[in-house]
Amino acid sequence: MPIATTNPATGQVLKSYEPMSTEQIDAAIERADLAFRDLRRTTVAQRAQWMNAAADLLDAERDETARLMTTEMGKTYAAAQAEVTKCATACRFYAANAERMLADEPADAAAVKAKRAFVRYQPIGAVLAVMPWNFPLWQVMRFAAPALMAGNTGLLKHASNVPQTALYLEDVFRRAGFPEGAFTTLLAGSDAVDRILSDPRVRAATLTGSEGAGRSIAQIAGRELKKTVLELGGSDPFVVMPSADLDRAAEVATTARCQNNGQSCIAAKRFIVHTDVFDAFAGKFAANMAALRVGDPMDAGTDVGPLASESGRDEIHAQVQDAVAHGATVLCGGEKPDGDGWFYPPTVVTDLNPQMRMWAEEVFGPVAGLYRVSSYDEAVAVANGTPFGLGANAWTTDPAEQERFATDLDAGNVFVNGMTTSYPELPFGGVKNSGYGRELSALGMREFCNTKTVWVGEGAATAGAGAHAE
Repeated sequence: MPIATTNPATGQVLKSYEPMSTEQIDAAIERADLAFRDLRRTTVAQRAQWMNAAADLLDAERDETARLMTTEMGKTYAAAQAEVTKCATACRFYAANAERMLADEPADAAAVKAKRAFVRYQPIGAVLAVMPWNFPLWQVMRFAAPALMAGNTGLLKHASNVPQTALYLEDVFRRAGFPEGAFTTLLAGSDAVDRILSDPRVRAATLTGSEGAGRSIAQIAGRELKKTVLELGGSDPFVVMPSADLDRAAEVATTARCQNNGQSCIAAKRFIVHTDVFDAFAGKFAANMAALRVGDPMDAGTDVGPLASESGRDEIHAQVQDAVAHGATVLCGGEKPDGDGWFYPPTVVTDLNPQMRMWAEEVFGPVAGLYRVSSYDEAVAVANGTPFGLGANAWTTDPAEQERFATDLDAGNVFVNGMTTSYPELPFGGVKNSGYGRELSALGMREFCNTKTVWVGEGAATAGAGAHAE
């Protein structure tokens, strides 16, 4: 795949780049390794100063950066502006909280026959980040901010269709004051990942992407005995029970399905509705979806912009056509428009069955599947009946049902009466084929730390008779 900015609203190639040579990549890894030796010795306060400076740059350059993201991958300008602001917020969150998150944690010294015992969190080195195009700034920042604040260095291999956003990220951290090599963008194709991750100077990897990409990264890292964090696909359920506020549920469902033009791993994709309220919800939801305006993502009146690639649009249209061929009913949308750009209308499909691709596959665009269920147990069974487990939504005002959903839904994130999203304060990640490990919160920072046990005794004899090593 060429490394190029192609405007998805027009299909026009605006800027292209030559991939870095093997020698250039090796030099970048060397700079990251050297930078780590310096960065790990800086204080948390110094790193916080640089991180806050990065946040200030993001805020100051919000509109220009948002325009760049919209041009590269098609999200609406308003959504891109919000993404830049969210990144600045995450930078400030880790600048303010890293010292607490990285502080030594005391243990029960007497229980382990020590004078002192504690856990210390220390950085591990250069971390490779393989990132997707759909949230080209945020998905990098939710790794970069905690990793840099912990004292690690970052090597970014971004998606090939957002090279200018990738280069901007490197530039932001450099201008904020981080040492040369602390964060480096590698303009390289996916074929370079094996060699990069196999380099002994690269200590770990994080990936947000497809299930196939996750398996590939995990295989390489397993061979090299390196830590990985994987945030993969999702086919998130949105369960609506009889007690739900249907107007509010249908409103949020529309946003949850079409956020980022429907191209989000945690977008609600399967709408599982109790039969008692199915028809009412379906009518409200389909009407809301049909009313969304599709068009120029730079236009303030646009709700849904183009998909990021022509192949992505072709794929979701094929999934819809397959469903129709197997008996599905399309309540709105479902037709691929003519003209320039990779647009697709918000679409609602019902009467689904297991013979259809949509039943089990992730649909990465503004297409919703409606499923009718007759009980709580059936709702949970359908919700969990997927290989994915990233996010889940449940709509009910029954406190007992709320507690049951929180326990019974197989997902890394369960949102009750709200839309799944990510916050710096909360851990984020999935289960099953949606990956493993966590981003954000203190857990996300510590994923790429050496969790070191420190035991301090009075002297050589402190361990006493009967002590043993493991």
